[in-house]
Amino acid sequence: MAFTQELQVILFKPQGSIDLQGGKALSEQMAGVVPQAYQLWVIDLAEVNFMDSSGLVPLVKGLKAARQSGCRLVLCNVQAPVRLILELTQLDTVFEIFNTYQDIFTNVKDDSLMLAD
Repeated sequence: MAFTQELQVILFKPQGSIDLQGGKALSEQMAGVVPQAYQLWVIDLAEVNFMDSSGLVPLVKGLKAARQSGCRLVLCNVQAPVRLILELTQLDTVFEIFNTYQDIFTNVKDDSLMLAD
């Protein structure tokens, strides 16, 4: 008997700056989601124009929580100033980063987005 688990996408869209205050707000949003295996957590950074080192904390914590729960966390629409911070800290090699939200679904193999047992 085949069972297919459909993808459940959880979208986070922070705005403005992810600094101490903005990072706290993002952390609270992510903490409000009960992680379930096979979820895809998307952090859309299209409207984030600044991030400092304190803003990295919720991203890393979110990635850790997602992985521990069998979820996948990706970033998309990363603006140049934020990408620079990720590159300087070498976190651009830790996170999956997509140019657009649509790229998450078009540039990835279908079997990585849909899991069959």
